[in-house]
Amino acid sequence: MSKPKILVARAIFPETIERLSQHFEVESNQSDESWSKEQLIEKLKGKQGAFTTGSERIDAAVLDANPDLKICANMAVGYNNFDVDAMAAHGVLGTNAPDVLTETTADFGFALLMATARRITESEHFLRAGKWEKWSYDMFAGSDIHGATLGIIGMGRIGQGIAKRGAHGFGMKVIYHNRSRLDAALEADCKASYVSKEELLKTADHVVLVVPYSPASHHTIGAGELALMKPTATLVNIARGGIVDDAALAVALREKRIAAAGLDVFEGEPKVHPDLLTVPNVVLTPHIASATVPTRRAMADLAADNLIAYFSGKGPLTPVTPVPAATK
Repeated sequence: MSKPKILVARAIFPETIERLSQHFEVESNQSDESWSKEQLIEKLKGKQGAFTTGSERIDAAVLDANPDLKICANMAVGYNNFDVDAMAAHGVLGTNAPDVLTETTADFGFALLMATARRITESEHFLRAGKWEKWSYDMFAGSDIHGATLGIIGMGRIGQGIAKRGAHGFGMKVIYHNRSRLDAALEADCKASYVSKEELLKTADHVVLVVPYSPASHHTIGAGELALMKPTATLVNIARGGIVDDAALAVALREKRIAAAGLDVFEGEPKVHPDLLTVPNVVLTPHIASATVPTRRAMADLAADNLIAYFSGKGPLTPVTPVPAATK
């Protein structure tokens, strides 16, 4: 019996390719070429499955051209690269990789918060440029983290992880805003209080964004929201590009309407809004919040597990689109 054919759309661990090859006929992209939409459509021809990474847009045009496709397994917790409605209409399953990156991403979110509040990137650039000649009382004086008010927008698993780090590790007062309020036990575990979005923005010393991207969450933080924040406050985005209006943020940073920002994600990434590259009070990282070797291996394993489970008839492990009746 012939093996199902799958496409691995980006370079991944060789061990993952080897494992997939035991179950599938694999076409891989270990040279990590950036494919156009037309190239992706062509590469998917005759494939029953795809291992995707979040950068491959699976929409109606791709699905119309590839009627054999049955499943796309994302090596990411986010899946805004999936047109969920189109996939459901075509009976194509989508899966993601939740849970395995929660703690690592929360670690990074807090690291980015600390780097932003304490002006680490800005001061390193100053030192490397040979500008450090003497001590001064206000040289790169930033803001405290311990005892400050931490505001989290998006209180899923990662948001809760950041809340616990702040509350239990740094004695921070934690406030949060979410589509729905957590139950009392979770709030107590995170030492977190639910507030409105407006109150959070007005009150927090440090705002961290951990909301999934959707049309409804586009520009959750724009010029109006930035205007509500304290001039001493910082903003950290480890969610998705498009959650923040990057152009408006660059203006707010330049005009010191807020003190600083830390960004791991960007609108239109890997392109970065050019104005963000010209302001000193922002820490910029290239979407690496989950980038530890153990975590990335776990993400790849879960994507592979979803493909293997689906084609072995066990059904998907972590579906994000409706499961076709025949595979339930």
